[in-house]
Parts: sequence; C-alpha cells; structure tokens
Amino acid sequence: MLFDHSVNLPFQLLGWVLVFVGLILLNEFARRSKVGGLIVFGAAPIAMTIYCIAIAIGVSQGQDWAINNPTHVYQNSWFHYAKVYAALTGCIGFMVIKYKWGSLGKAHWFRAFPFVIVAINILIAVVSDFESASHFFAAGGTNPITWVTSEGVTQIGGWNNVFNGIAGLINIFCMTAWWSVYSSKDEHDMLWPDMTWVFIVAYDLWNFCYTYNCLPTHAWFCGLALLLAPTVANALWNKGGWIQNRANTLAIWCMFAQVFPYFQEESIFVTHSTLDPNVATAVSVVALVANVAAIIYIAYRAKKLGVNPYKQDVFVGTRDWEQATARREEIAA
Repeated sequence: MLFDHSVNLPFQLLGWVLVFVGLILLNEFARRSKVGGLIVFGAAPIAMTIYCIAIAIGVSQGQDWAINNPTHVYQNSWFHYAKVYAALTGCIGFMVIKYKWGSLGKAHWFRAFPFVIVAINILIAVVSDFESASHFFAAGGTNPITWVTSEGVTQIGGWNNVFNGIAGLINIFCMTAWWSVYSSKDEHDMLWPDMTWVFIVAYDLWNFCYTYNCLPTHAWFCGLALLLAPTVANALWNKGGWIQNRANTLAIWCMFAQVFPYFQEESIFVTHSTLDPNVATAVSVVALVANVAAIIYIAYRAKKLGVNPYKQDVFVGTRDWEQATARREEIAA
C-alpha cells in the first residue's frame, strides 16, 4: 500500500475531497477574472508574507508564540519558501501573458517564461531529492536509510531519490515548443497547446514520486489531490491550460500549507505514506520509465515531422493539440 489508512479512513477521504474540490474552485475563481487573480495571487501572498516575516522576527527575539507557531515548526525549510514563491512567480507571469500586460505580455521572447519557471520548479524538487540521496550515500550507499529533516519529517534516502531525480531532469526536456504559448480568446487562460497528455502523465508520475520521497506526510494531498486537480480540469473543460492550472493550484496549496500546516500535520485528516523503501523504489522506477518513454516518443515525433522539438510544436495534429489551439488568440510579436 502507498499510504497508511489504518486509522481515521473516513476523515482521510473527506480531507482529500476537501482539498481536491477546494483547489478546483479556487483555481476557477482565480483564472476567470483579473480581480480574482489579483486577490489570490496578489493580496493573499502579501498577507502570507507579512505573517511569515512576523514569525521570523518573533523567533529571532526568542518569543515562544513564534517558536511554537505551527508555520515555524512544520514549514521552516528552504524548500517550502522556495516552492511557494517560485509558484507565485509563475502565476503572475502567466497572468502577464494571458492579459497581455505591458511590453512583456506582448513580447515573443517572453513566451518562453512558462518553460523557464516550470524548469526552475522542477529543479527545486530535484535538488531536494538529491539532498535526500546524499544522506543515503553518506551512510555507505548500500541499504536505504531513514533521516529526519529540520521539520521533524522522516524520509527514506536511497536509490529511489536518485531514480526520481534523474526522471525530473528528463522531465524538463519533455516540455516542447517553448515559445508556442498563447492567451485564450476569452482571456481566461494561458494556453500551451503542445503540452499534451504525454508531458502531463510523465510530470504527474515524477511529481507524485517526489512528494512520496520527500514529503511523505503530505503526499496524500500534494501528491494526489494537488496533481489531479489541474489534470482533471485540463481533461474535461480547460484543454491546453494545464500548466496555468498547475501553477495556480500549487501556489494556492503552498500558501494554505504555509499558514495552516496543522491540517496535514496534526488534524484528523492526516495521512502518511507507509515509508516502505520497496514501494518508494517501485514508484521511482515507474516515474523514470515514464519519463524515458516520453522523451523517446517526443524525439520520434520530432524526427517524423522534421522539427526542432523546443522551437516548434511536435504534437500538431493530435486531438489535444487541436482542441487547445482552437481556443487560442495569437499574441502579437
């Protein structure tokens, strides 16, 4: 089994549904209007930042309320801060493109911004995986080991981290047609038509494995609910908008987790992974195989069409590409 459902199963399922539905609804609120986007990705992050700065000041002054604050106790590593602000940077940049704000929103070169910010987000997770692997190699590199992070989370360090770290690096190059990014006709979405199910499946498997490896107490939520929310939206009603949905839901979840960590740490909804090294290794192998298969398929299509997969679309003519392209509005170069 991937997760421990021996206690509070009804509440674990309820918590998952609450996160999944909540992310979809908040994403819809944020994507459908400028006001919604500015509230979720402007006002909310400012409030969160002020809150976190107040805690940091309190900790530096030795104040118990800050030292014992759930955010300081459970969300104090470099990773959580890097992830939340990297995701928010993506959300704001995507709004610049879809609303064609200023010279950046109209510039052809800036269409590569989604690739750059997604690559940075992937690299942050890859570094975290390799950080865990370093503990494994420091212990001899023979048998999987457990180690405890600064936030008190027990992780498994082993070849699972190495395999998935490599999968993440490959996943970066599974993003194709870096400049083929558009605003939708109704300005609800930033579209990337060439980001089809091939990349989405490879990314979801890699990212789930990353959360399973490095966020074992959170993977039930940020490894399943958080990944499925944008994937379901892309499949059913927002074709071509997966990367925007992913950034939006990721930023929303990271802000929520930063301010209310008890939900996934101490509440009745808490769901932990089994910390089984065999399961972790199996999941990482699946993620690596999926990404190797994806990059091979992309190379095959690029050769078949005679195109550069990073400068031109390689999924042109496929159902996903056609449906997403039908929604687009060209951005003037």
